[in-house]
Amino acid sequence: MQTSPPADHRPAGSNAPQSAPQDARTAHAGRTPRTSVPRVIARVVLGGFLLFAGAAHLSFARAEFQAQVPTWLPLDADFVVLASGVVEVLLGLALIAAGRWRVAVGFVVAAFFLAVFPGNISQYVTGTDAFGLDTDAARLIRLPFQVLLIAVALWSTAAWRDRRELLAPFRRGDAQGQR
Repeated sequence: MQTSPPADHRPAGSNAPQSAPQDARTAHAGRTPRTSVPRVIARVVLGGFLLFAGAAHLSFARAEFQAQVPTWLPLDADFVVLASGVVEVLLGLALIAAGRWRVAVGFVVAAFFLAVFPGNISQYVTGTDAFGLDTDAARLIRLPFQVLLIAVALWSTAAWRDRRELLAPFRRGDAQGQR
């Protein structure tokens, strides 16, 4: 008479450690863990914000954005505004349709917000008026909002939570489904 294996599927008398149960978020090998509905909503809203900002860079608010380009940057201000507008449109689309690239997109968007932060600092230091920021107090109050945008980019994409997923394809043994 044959007996069924123990519930943990280890051979009887085996001292092999029982593997940890898989988290429901990572149960599907090779797939990025899911995110919550509030994160998805925040990611799509942030993507829409970037689409709008990118369109503004490319059209009706070009002059306003040129005022934010630091004078010490050795590039034509109009080129910087147009290039950043194109990047914002692409990042906005990427956030909205992130899919399995969500984690990488989150880090790229956060890096973009960090890269343009010197322009915000320059606007404050030089006292440049743009977008209704016509006092030093208004320009100073705006600075922490860039940090908030970085945080939202990382949170809404769960990039920081799932950062290990970026390197998963490069880990040893991952091709065989081992971690």
